[in-house]
Amino acid sequence: MSIKEVPSEYQVNKILSHDWPRKKIAEVAELNPRMDKKAIPDDLEVSFIPMSAVGAGDGSIRADETRLAGKVKKGFTVFLEGDVLFAKITPCMENGKIAVVPPLLNGYGFGSTEFHVLRPREKMIDTKYLYFFVSSQSCRKEAERHMTGAVGQRRVPTMYLKECEIPVPPLNQQKQIVAEIEKQFSRLDEGVASLKRVQANLKRYKAAVLKAAVEGRLVETEAELARREGRDYETGQQLLQRILAERRRKWEEAELAKMKAKGKMPKNDKWKQKYKEPAAPDTRNLPELPEGWVWATPEQLAAPEPYSLAIGPFGSNLKVSDYTKSGVPLVFVKNIRDQSFGGTNTVYISEEKASELKAHRIEGGDILITKMGDPPGDVCIYPMNSPAAIITADCIKLRLARNFVSVPFFMYAIEAELVHKQILGITKGVAQLKISLGRFRSIGLPLPPLAEQHRIVAEVERRLSILCETEAQVEANLQRAERLRQAILGKAFSGQLVPSDGVEDTDGQEPETDATMAFAT
Repeated sequence: MSIKEVPSEYQVNKILSHDWPRKKIAEVAELNPRMDKKAIPDDLEVSFIPMSAVGAGDGSIRADETRLAGKVKKGFTVFLEGDVLFAKITPCMENGKIAVVPPLLNGYGFGSTEFHVLRPREKMIDTKYLYFFVSSQSCRKEAERHMTGAVGQRRVPTMYLKECEIPVPPLNQQKQIVAEIEKQFSRLDEGVASLKRVQANLKRYKAAVLKAAVEGRLVETEAELARREGRDYETGQQLLQRILAERRRKWEEAELAKMKAKGKMPKNDKWKQKYKEPAAPDTRNLPELPEGWVWATPEQLAAPEPYSLAIGPFGSNLKVSDYTKSGVPLVFVKNIRDQSFGGTNTVYISEEKASELKAHRIEGGDILITKMGDPPGDVCIYPMNSPAAIITADCIKLRLARNFVSVPFFMYAIEAELVHKQILGITKGVAQLKISLGRFRSIGLPLPPLAEQHRIVAEVERRLSILCETEAQVEANLQRAERLRQAILGKAFSGQLVPSDGVEDTDGQEPETDATMAFAT
């Protein structure tokens, strides 16, 4: 099933009104209205809506979580039924986490401080009309241009929303526009739902493949193969010892070089006691691995060089003012999630600034993981043909000891349920879920024999390649659906979706719009 492409030119029956007054949002809605929290009894149970309860780009919102008012009065945003919640922080705003507040327990709701609250002024603007306007891609793109703050913590300022202009037709026409939007979105949603069911099935299949891969059930294990062939093999434990021995050797070489440069050669081996062995994982709550496998931590498997396991710089070390139009590219959380690097939207910093941030430098073959999100733990490999870059806040870099391990195997392992559940278990935060580098470095990664790693990767890629074409088709159709959705909103706020007040259709038919969507089987 596919969605037909949006027509390049709008076809409408008549030229409709474009002379609606434009008003600042602050004129038709209260921005972050003050409320007397003291008037709310501490023992009153109220609805609680964290950022994770608001859908991305679909206006969905869950209000099933409750808390005592006394527990959330401080440190949370308060709102009422019918308010519009607008996520102000990146990447939640760009992802469209915007929704109308549903009925609330005892009339009050509390939630993330990263929400702007828009309260429509009675008889001036329809709640859903306001919601559709601020959730439109054009409004969000303009909001993104006005974001302020450090990298990874950029926010839409209140003043931007106050000054943002919105076309305001008569109230009864606003309701007609909302009804037409919802009617056309309903048709669109049917097709999108079908596509997402296909997408979910593909995702489940991929998860099943990865689960089998990291549990030793996808290919014959090296232990089984060696037994059948009557030979010995290097176990994961032996491989780990080689990795750790090489790590220590490299450290000793570096220390001797430093002492030699200072003209202070050691008289004995006591200096070697300064070496800090990477801690082994706590396996008490981890499942038993196949024969010949062993648990290891990211720190144990990291390359024996400085900054092989690192996070992006703190906001104060990398600011928007450091951005340039060329130089060393920056990698953001969204790049990892989309697995897309380079292109016209790439942000750069100067070579000099990149030199200051060398601890956060990445190269082709490094594993990148998101340390924040809903949830965190998205993972990819930085492409081998990509230029050296700098990761930004909320990204983790893991450079493995590549001579000893298969990098793709560990990317798949981090993505698989076996490891991803561990990541979720160490996720902390209220406004935003995050994992610290300290907690990440101690999770358990399964380490099979090297030959088995390569066989597993080959089989995973063989199976997943079958999904690629279908996934690409589904994604292309979802993008077409989103373009069509934005076309509907564009027509709605330019006066082309419904007739203006006092104008009637002479042919007795519904106005023809680009919201008309067809499905081809």
